[in-house]
Amino acid sequence: MARMFLNGQAMEGGPFHHHLRGAPLVARTRTAPGHRFFSIRDTCPGLLPDPAVGTAVEGEVYDIPDEVLRDQLLPAEPPELEFGIIRLQDGSASFSMVLYRSELERDVHKEITDFRGWRPYLKSLGGEHW
Repeated sequence: MARMFLNGQAMEGGPFHHHLRGAPLVARTRTAPGHRFFSIRDTCPGLLPDPAVGTAVEGEVYDIPDEVLRDQLLPAEPPELEFGIIRLQDGSASFSMVLYRSELERDVHKEITDFRGWRPYLKSLGGEHW
């Protein structure tokens, strides 16, 4: 099992939640402070650890079987994201998808850190889109 923090379309009720193949929800939580958040084409978010900011981002933690992570979830992720490790608000570590640092340098993704979560951002666009 892989403990995975999700903060976008694969969260409960999202259009990619089926990729989890029934993996159990462990907690609704936040990252530890120190994260920026970006919208990738308004189709998914990109989390970026940054110790210079005090922002925590909301999400969900799941226990995902290794084969589901390998065969279902990771192949569905956009190329702007990489598999990484983040800290959660309780100080524990979790796998998560994070924005490649080189994507930040491209300056093409809208920063949405002030929303502190994907659902609040989608709501600002006129609905949750799911």
